[in-house]
Amino acid sequence: MAVEPEHEYAAEPELTEDEAMAERVAELETAIETTRPAEILEVLEQYHPADAADILEVLPRGAISETAELLGDQFPTPVLIELRDEYRELVVDHLPDAHLAETLNQLDSDDAALILDDLTEERQASILDSLKAGEREELERVMAFDEETAGRLMQRDFLAAPEFWTVGQAVDHARNHADDLPDVFFEIYIIDPTFRVLGAVPLHTIMRSQRSIPLGEIMRPITVEITAEMDQEEVAYLFQKYDLTSAPVVDESNRLTGMVTIDDVVDVIQEENREDLLALSGVSSADAFDTVISTFRSRAPWLAVNVITAFCASLVISVFADTIDQIVALAVLMPVVVALGGNAGSQTLAVSVRALAERELSGATTRRAIFREGVAALMNGVVFSVAVSAIAWIWFQDEKLSAVIALAMLATFIWAGLSGIIIPLTLKRLGADPAVASSVFLLTTVDIIGFLSFLGLATAILL
Repeated sequence: MAVEPEHEYAAEPELTEDEAMAERVAELETAIETTRPAEILEVLEQYHPADAADILEVLPRGAISETAELLGDQFPTPVLIELRDEYRELVVDHLPDAHLAETLNQLDSDDAALILDDLTEERQASILDSLKAGEREELERVMAFDEETAGRLMQRDFLAAPEFWTVGQAVDHARNHADDLPDVFFEIYIIDPTFRVLGAVPLHTIMRSQRSIPLGEIMRPITVEITAEMDQEEVAYLFQKYDLTSAPVVDESNRLTGMVTIDDVVDVIQEENREDLLALSGVSSADAFDTVISTFRSRAPWLAVNVITAFCASLVISVFADTIDQIVALAVLMPVVVALGGNAGSQTLAVSVRALAERELSGATTRRAIFREGVAALMNGVVFSVAVSAIAWIWFQDEKLSAVIALAMLATFIWAGLSGIIIPLTLKRLGADPAVASSVFLLTTVDIIGFLSFLGLATAILL
């Protein structure tokens, strides 16, 4: 019996994520170079819309514009929705109005509002005029709400039924009106004759229930009702707090008018986190297509504020100019005090701003947080005061100078720890955004306290 020889085949090495992305981008760039829309579309449709959007976003601005122009009314709607704001706006600028009008008809009202937001007022009016009266009125109602509110976030398509309907009636109704249902929904809302929400029946409950059971018997109470004017950040907080997958939206008369689903809330959470992260650094924008001028304009105001605060700290130093002239070592050690204090305060500030965003600081928890940060600052102050004073003694062989920097470091650490939580709490109470303004006040006060304590103690003890 003949035995076939065994062959060993070398396993193909798996590509890293970066290598795989580079390969996909190269594939799309090759398709764009052919200027044949069919090949570009074939490449995009190989991937999930979110992955296809990621590939497009790696391309230069000109290549994205060329892709939109070549595809025109063939540009995939799912990919368009997955693009980030600045990229989607660029693509929409190159798509024909007729295609956009058709796209709006295919989308849920919240996604349609995103597309309309990317258009100029003239194009908005033109596209809305081309829609059927009912569709136009629905979108106009959505666009009437302020941006970043539940009214913009919600879908106006939902499934509602009276409590006396049975499970079978609800299922049959949904099947018979499938075209009118939202693409994704998680529950059926139970309403009274005035369209007020009585409760909800999750779809998993529907699947487990007999057709003859009335919806009123299996509905659960609504955890929260969201108003159309509610800020999207508040909506995200409620979803997180109550572990919601969807929630009804009611109007001023408490009547059901739409719903918000978890997929949109995840986007809001990412957007709010991004804004807070940028605000902590005094930056208002970080779009991929920001020009040099727009980047300069967004950052210059905060740098101008820092110029003023820096001179405030310099003014404190100038008061002790004679002391520094007599003891040059003070000039060498000053940056150590304020640098460590600033870093300690920034750590506390980051924790405090996050806690405020998560609604974790209220009542007794606020007092506990202030106490915790104060004690932590004291402990860090003691440890690093001893360490820095030891280094100063080894360097300058001066016991008094070592004692001065130890006391100044301790005072600066305590101030930095307490101000890192008290400043954002104060700004929050005054109605300001702690993420935007806290860092400026924190770093300025830490510098002033650091210089004042170090140079003041040096003047009193060393001279």
